[in-house]
Amino acid sequence: QVQLVESGGGLVQAGGSLRLSCAASGRTFSSYAMAWFRQAPEKEREFVAAISRTGGITYYADSVKERFTISRDNAKNTLYLQMNSLKPDDTAVYYCAADRFNRVATEVRWYDYWGQGTQVTVSS
Repeated sequence: QVQLVESGGGLVQAGGSLRLSCAASGRTFSSYAMAWFRQAPEKEREFVAAISRTGGITYYADSVKERFTISRDNAKNTLYLQMNSLKPDDTAVYYCAADRFNRVATEVRWYDYWGQGTQVTVSS
């Protein structure tokens, strides 16, 4: 029943930055762990970052540590992903996801709700 809508994707050159947003419906956003996943063509969906319901705990994939920052604004029902020092390997469709049980998990199977995705393309 939760609806998630990603935005902020686009085309950038290597070394550039983008900030993705995920707007959530309803009044239960603050009780959910949230995460970003990405999927490149002909590859499996992979974990990017996750954040606990209050924002106090965050996890990152090794491939994005020190470059990406996940955050949330519960008053606005919005999740963010700040992406800096982008590389061509970051090119993918980025999806936000919500977990009702606040597990802050790194696997797809633990998330209940998904957005439709936003395309990020990094040129070399």
